[in-house]
Amino acid sequence: MRLVVVRPADLDADSRGRLRRNRDADVAAMRKGWTPVAPTDRWTDVEVVRGSERLICEAKGRTSEKGIDADIAYGQLLRRMTGDAQDTRYAADIVPTSSVKAAERVPPRVRRLLRIELYEVTDDNQVRQL
Repeated sequence: MRLVVVRPADLDADSRGRLRRNRDADVAAMRKGWTPVAPTDRWTDVEVVRGSERLICEAKGRTSEKGIDADIAYGQLLRRMTGDAQDTRYAADIVPTSSVKAAERVPPRVRRLLRIELYEVTDDNQVRQL
């Protein structure tokens, strides 16, 4: 297992961590060790490969609607799970501390079964796997 950390600051985001959805800038940020590919689903935010690994990402920034945005992110990832390849992983939000409870409402067992990884970004930009 490899940890892939993408912070809002790594992407095109404002000072509050809200993503601007700049595909070119986001793809450039993901080039570090990964090769961007055309998404298998036209609504995927970022899709990258490294060797036989594939990472399908749903990018979300900081928000005042933490629970709703976490639910939307999970729903969007579920719609992108179209294959059975075991080397494909999915990344939901890399969530700020204030959104951890909302992201953890999906039980760990379910996230493991679906190969969804969650990470917390603390206020001092430390990253830890949830």
